[in-house]
Amino acid sequence: MAKFFIDRPIFAWVIAIFIMLAGVIGISKLPISQYPSVAAPTITLTATYPGASAQVLEDSVLAIIERNMYGVEGLDYMSTSATSSGQGSITLTFTPDTNPDLAQVNVQNKLSEVNSQLPSIVQQNGVNVSKARSNFLMVVMLTSDTRNTEEIADYAQRNVIPELQRIDGVGNVNLFGAQRAMRVWVDPAKLKSYGLSFADVSSAISAQNAQLAIGSLGAQPANVGQTISATITADGQLKTAEEFGAIMLKSNATGANVYLRDVAKIELGSQSYGSTSRLNGKPTTGMAVSLSTTGNAMATATAVRAKMAELEEFFPSGVTWVAPYDTSKFVELSIKKVVSTLFEAIALVFLVMFLFLQNFRYTLIPTIVVPISLLGAFAAISYLGMSINVMTMFAMVLVIGIVVDDAIVVVENVERIMAEEGLSPRQATKKAMRQISGAVIGITAVLISVFVPLAMFSGATGNIYRQFALTMAFAIGFSAFLALSLTPALCATMLKPIAKGHNHAKTGFFGWFNRKFNSGTRTYSGWIATTLRKAGVMVVIYLAIIAGAAVLIKRLPTAFLPNEDQGFIMMSMQLPAGATQERTDASLATATQIITNMPEVENLITVSGFSFSGNGQNMAMGFAMLKDWSERTAPGSDANSLANKITGALMGTLQDGMAFALSPPPIMELGNDSGFGFYLQDRSNAGHDVLLARRNELMGKMRQNPMFNPQQIRSSGLEDAPQLNIEIDRATAAAQNVSFTSIRNVLGVALGSSYVNDFPNQGRLQRVIVQADAKARMQPADILALTVPNNRGELVPLSNFVKATWKTGMEQSVRFNGYPAMQLTGAPAAGKSTGEAMAEVKRMVDELEGDFSLEWAGQSREEAKGSSQTTMLYAFAALAVFLALAALYESWSIPFAVILVVPLGILGVGAGALIRSYGNDIYFTIGMITVMGLSAKNAILIIEFAKDLQETGKTAAESALRAAKLRFRPILMTSFAFILGVVPLYIATGASAASQRAIGTSVFWGMLIGTILSVFLVPMFYVMVRKVFKGKPVPEQGELDLFDNEEDMDFPRKD
Repeated sequence: MAKFFIDRPIFAWVIAIFIMLAGVIGISKLPISQYPSVAAPTITLTATYPGASAQVLEDSVLAIIERNMYGVEGLDYMSTSATSSGQGSITLTFTPDTNPDLAQVNVQNKLSEVNSQLPSIVQQNGVNVSKARSNFLMVVMLTSDTRNTEEIADYAQRNVIPELQRIDGVGNVNLFGAQRAMRVWVDPAKLKSYGLSFADVSSAISAQNAQLAIGSLGAQPANVGQTISATITADGQLKTAEEFGAIMLKSNATGANVYLRDVAKIELGSQSYGSTSRLNGKPTTGMAVSLSTTGNAMATATAVRAKMAELEEFFPSGVTWVAPYDTSKFVELSIKKVVSTLFEAIALVFLVMFLFLQNFRYTLIPTIVVPISLLGAFAAISYLGMSINVMTMFAMVLVIGIVVDDAIVVVENVERIMAEEGLSPRQATKKAMRQISGAVIGITAVLISVFVPLAMFSGATGNIYRQFALTMAFAIGFSAFLALSLTPALCATMLKPIAKGHNHAKTGFFGWFNRKFNSGTRTYSGWIATTLRKAGVMVVIYLAIIAGAAVLIKRLPTAFLPNEDQGFIMMSMQLPAGATQERTDASLATATQIITNMPEVENLITVSGFSFSGNGQNMAMGFAMLKDWSERTAPGSDANSLANKITGALMGTLQDGMAFALSPPPIMELGNDSGFGFYLQDRSNAGHDVLLARRNELMGKMRQNPMFNPQQIRSSGLEDAPQLNIEIDRATAAAQNVSFTSIRNVLGVALGSSYVNDFPNQGRLQRVIVQADAKARMQPADILALTVPNNRGELVPLSNFVKATWKTGMEQSVRFNGYPAMQLTGAPAAGKSTGEAMAEVKRMVDELEGDFSLEWAGQSREEAKGSSQTTMLYAFAALAVFLALAALYESWSIPFAVILVVPLGILGVGAGALIRSYGNDIYFTIGMITVMGLSAKNAILIIEFAKDLQETGKTAAESALRAAKLRFRPILMTSFAFILGVVPLYIATGASAASQRAIGTSVFWGMLIGTILSVFLVPMFYVMVRKVFKGKPVPEQGELDLFDNEEDMDFPRKD
């Protein structure tokens, strides 16, 4: 193969150009994201039951739907939540290989089977089925100094949200506000004075606000001679508050008619008043955009901004838009930062190669290979439907030091043959390729085999590993192909002939460097001879290294991913149960002043009545957008430190309620908590009170446990609150001829509201909603003052058979996989990892009295899954290397000499994590696997030559020594090229710095320590293996020669 391309260099260039073109095209088509798509497909059902308590909503709506969902194909687990605001949701999470579109169809079909069993008002409102993610991609806000938020919210619902929902990648758009509705605020006292009931009001509206389909004039069959036909129209639906006010409720012969305006205030208001949003304290209309389960963050956010710019031309006067919260900006900056790191790594690798090769042409050839290999990898991952994300880009950075290896091996061998034998570049290249083609293919097979097990991982971690591993494998594969095609063609055409015996530079900087290196090589040779003579001592040292590595790895805390400073902080606020929105807004104003006065904060979005934990008047949340990383370089200005500072300030200032801030988790689609989260399940149906008691007991113990940060231990839901319980004496009601249905309807309409029908408003049908006026539903006495009609048409006070008593009841009902549950979140204490914290949580739950269990949620669930597979991953990687080496050497024994090197690099990876206080997370595992492959490669460079030398008749010891001396310079050159190539990752700052430093630390220390130890121990491993597993007998040739001629050292020459 190499000979073909040596004779046809243009052909080699054509193939390389095709690879580059495919890569460029692939890059243009590749989506950009922070991480590969890791979240399993989820389908969310949401239902609204106005006025229903959490228990009623669960029993009459969610439980019915939940029971019918267990048979959905591919369902992994299910969580259910119902709140006393009448909002309920069921989130179905499917296995990763499930098609989300098909899952949505299956869920819709299952829902249709039980839809008729749901209360009529729930059917009327509809059960929404969506495949959106739970977190927000961005928040778009409409602001105006001249229009109120109700007007803007209605405009957004009509004209903006439908446009955004049609964008590919948008799963859902949540409006913080509501569209218009015709609100009929009934005064029960006036209603009673006219002898009317709420049922009379609803019936009159329903009868008099109706669309009329009358027919036509002159329709067939018609009389003979009919000459015209025309459609007949009539005004049926009412349009304005005045028209609704003119609805007649009652009339008599005297003309004393009663109209709706006589008993109610009618206005064009909002459909709901549950949540309001503000930007830096100023009222706005917010729209939270969520990704679909298959959406790409960068592409979707770009499309949303483009659509908003397009819609802005049609906005009402005085209305503008901003998108202060946009998570895609961090993704964009992260990728730009890694791309910058990529070019820095290429430059550093070039400098290292030039230092060792000391010839611009020799250095240029491997450098040319780098971009071609990377572009080839881009083409391959584009074909496989992957994305440009931090994992694929980290792979590109790490692989730079690897892809130059093959080209360096070719160039170095060609140069050696030209110097030793005086052959022309073409002849030397042909001879060199005959010698090393097999080794290049073998080393490539070994390196690729290391990464194959990574691609076989399952779950969210498997998706992350897979894209990293495949990117590495493709780049390495293209590098090997180019080493057998383009590199020899370049060597044959670009290199200049050199005289036989021409040696390395003796003057100048390179002369000084070579003299020092020669001296170091002779010293190294002496140490190698010593290790071979004192193999027993070295074995003891090696076993101590293994023991140290094992202890080090075991002591490292486990984790999922390092927390990143993503440029924003999330805030959650919860006032005491039963607090009104007025109190919440007052506390939120105090929090706004505290946060916006911090110099690191650029903008603050707050939403009252809404949070990720649940909806309610006492709930609020916020997003604090931080200034650019370049403006936050002082200690304590990172997102995590600022979150702790905000939490301390809020807890110390707010007198009414609890508030905390936290930095977002590394992967938002796996949840909104950066620490750990879990469900405490009641497996024996012990009841809500027992479950609540066990939850409080567990939280109390966790706050006292030094493993956890006590400020971050909290329940992720709504607390029990005072509730007014209505006791109906049905016997007394029946005795007064009052039906239970009439009682239910009066209470439901007056206190919970009733959606009667629709009315046309500016080209859109909107709801007509009847409810008691605010002043008539403030106190328990107001309820008892309501009247209900009996079957004789008389109005009977509810106080005749209704009793109201206060009690404490649940504001939120949660179930996980069908069991009653409560969700808790927390964070480990400083210096502790999530893995350690999760193990402690598991122990504490096991000690709880009763049949209670634990189910991990979000990121913690994936961390628990991933940690159980890591050991198997390492074992498969080692096995893959062994089998590839066995095939390469056609030997079962020689691979052991390579496998023995692996623990040396592992010691370095563990030491690096310990030095920087990192945990055993995904980046640690990636670093470990990468170092395993590179350590094996270094060992192969020595063992390959030692094996060839021994086959010529030399002893194993002499072969090992000569091979070590011969390959010492190439090993150091390629290893330090790789090590310096990851330095930009090791010292990264700014966006995604935590991830870059984590992976950079693993491979930097792993390769540094692994290389230093392996160059001394590999020769000994080879000799030991050859003695234990004796191969074909070879004649002995003399004693161990410590210092051979310098040409054996294989130094490069100057032109």
